[in-house]
Amino acid sequence: MKAPRRLTCELSQLATTRQYLASTVRPSSRCCQYLHTSPSPRAPPKSSSPSSRPRTSWWRSSRRARPATVTLIASAGLLSAFAGFAEPTSTTKDEAPPPPENNDSRDPKLPRFRLSEVKEHGPDSERPWVTHEDKVYDITDWIGAHPGGDVILRAAGGSIDPYWNIFTVHKAPYVREILAQYMIGLIDVADLVDGQPPAELIEDPFRDDPTRDQRLVIMTSKPRNAETPLDELAETFVTPQELFYVRNHMWVPKIEDPKQHTLTIELLDGTTKDYTVEDLKTKFKPVKIAATLQCSGNRRKDMTTHARDTNGIQWNVGAISNAVWEGVKLSDVLADAGFPLAEARAGDTDARHVQFAGLESYGASIPIDPVLDPRGDVIVAYAMNGAPLPPDHGFPLRALVPGYVAARSVKWLRRVIVSEDESQSQWQQKDYKLFGPNQTHPDWTTAPAIQEMPITSAITAVKLGPWTTVPPMKAPGGRLLTPPPEARGREAAVTGYAYSGGGRRIVRVDVSLDNGRTWDQARLLADTVKPGPDRASQDHGHKSWAWQRWRYDGVVPFGDGPEGGKVCSTLLVKATDEAYNAQPDGYEAIWNFRGNLTNAWHRYRVCSECQAEKAVNEDNR
Repeated sequence: MKAPRRLTCELSQLATTRQYLASTVRPSSRCCQYLHTSPSPRAPPKSSSPSSRPRTSWWRSSRRARPATVTLIASAGLLSAFAGFAEPTSTTKDEAPPPPENNDSRDPKLPRFRLSEVKEHGPDSERPWVTHEDKVYDITDWIGAHPGGDVILRAAGGSIDPYWNIFTVHKAPYVREILAQYMIGLIDVADLVDGQPPAELIEDPFRDDPTRDQRLVIMTSKPRNAETPLDELAETFVTPQELFYVRNHMWVPKIEDPKQHTLTIELLDGTTKDYTVEDLKTKFKPVKIAATLQCSGNRRKDMTTHARDTNGIQWNVGAISNAVWEGVKLSDVLADAGFPLAEARAGDTDARHVQFAGLESYGASIPIDPVLDPRGDVIVAYAMNGAPLPPDHGFPLRALVPGYVAARSVKWLRRVIVSEDESQSQWQQKDYKLFGPNQTHPDWTTAPAIQEMPITSAITAVKLGPWTTVPPMKAPGGRLLTPPPEARGREAAVTGYAYSGGGRRIVRVDVSLDNGRTWDQARLLADTVKPGPDRASQDHGHKSWAWQRWRYDGVVPFGDGPEGGKVCSTLLVKATDEAYNAQPDGYEAIWNFRGNLTNAWHRYRVCSECQAEKAVNEDNR
């Protein structure tokens, strides 16, 4: 006797299962349990859109993860019948083909989820999910504890991998252990290629990044970090928007409606007040500040070249730019929000820091002193060089803290917090700090965060002219060195920048065209008027926040001797500010494993092979 074809098929599937049926369960949306192997069991996740999904979806998810269970309608009799039905029988043409071979060798106890189902649990769902490699995680209970805040929601409904790859901290074992607590299952094998989701199905975090000027010198693409090109650097006092150096830690946030963007001010007692961009423009007096921003890693490549390897983006001398920023004084906004400004300026406050938070989860803080200082010129900026902030530079709002490392001028500003404590962000606590030359695995808590920038300078261009006689030059100590009559060199116009943090004015730039044997002073370009509160200089703020461009005209002697058929010379530049801070001559003493605050004398090597008008720095080829 043959069994009915349908029953034969079902029993055949049952015969191929790898799971031993030790219990009897009747499938139903009411009684099926949602099972997973998370170390910390929790209630079953709820669908983010219950009205659009069948009530049996959790049973269906479980069913994909392990062989189906059946209801035993008889005991020994059914088993005897099954033994007979399972014998080989002839197959007719209209019978269904056998089920496909299951190549999924992963834990059969874990539920399987299709990527389409994961996608339903996006950032707006009640229970956001993410995937990592071939696993699925319900991160609902982790969002509040995530160090990056709710930025993790950007990955909800898809893979977290491209976001985690931005920061090496996510590769630490303890981070993976934390994530493992929230695993709820595996991606269905039908959605995997070689055990992983197809690359084309993983969303690019940088999909909304703006188009950039092709002249920028790209250091990293994702996130975008790029230098101002040397040909353009310091060519003008104000750096054009499109050539201002780019320093991004993550993606550029997409602003759907700038009119709806709000800045939240949070005071010591927890009270808050929100401001739209229009509120800031209409409620407060606008100010303009000409200020230079510089990355703490500017010139890191010099430290690597002249000392030893450093960790971080190998910036040349172009991670610095200057602009005219327009916005409102942060102190005015704080006062309007209820902060007792007069008492604070008198020292009667527990506030010690001002924290800034950006839309992409970046955070930093500064001491409250420059905010309270009427001459500190800390502003909430909404314009740059007479136009709205570009996306790469903080649109629609950014903090501008002149004289400080650019890492404190937080872009895409969404929140300002007056606090007794500094920011607890990764970038405040475990980055942008300085350690001794012997420290390579330091205790980050032992060093303060970088705030004001030290003095620095750089040569940005050398324009060589015709050959001529080398003139006498003064050596250190004032001794006049007269070269032999046959000494020949090339006329040169050398240009560059000098800058000191804290609003300290540059008072002198020294240039050597022969590797330090002789020195002379460069001409400081009259880009700025003397800082002060009068109307004529208000655009430049109350202190010297902008760089000082300089120029030197002389004769390069090419006295370093033959070098592969060429004769070369090393040019040097060093600067002094109004507090008589000067640059160190070498890199060894200031070497630090992160390569921060590289400010030794800048060295620029040129050779006589340079036939073009502009020479090339041989050290940076």
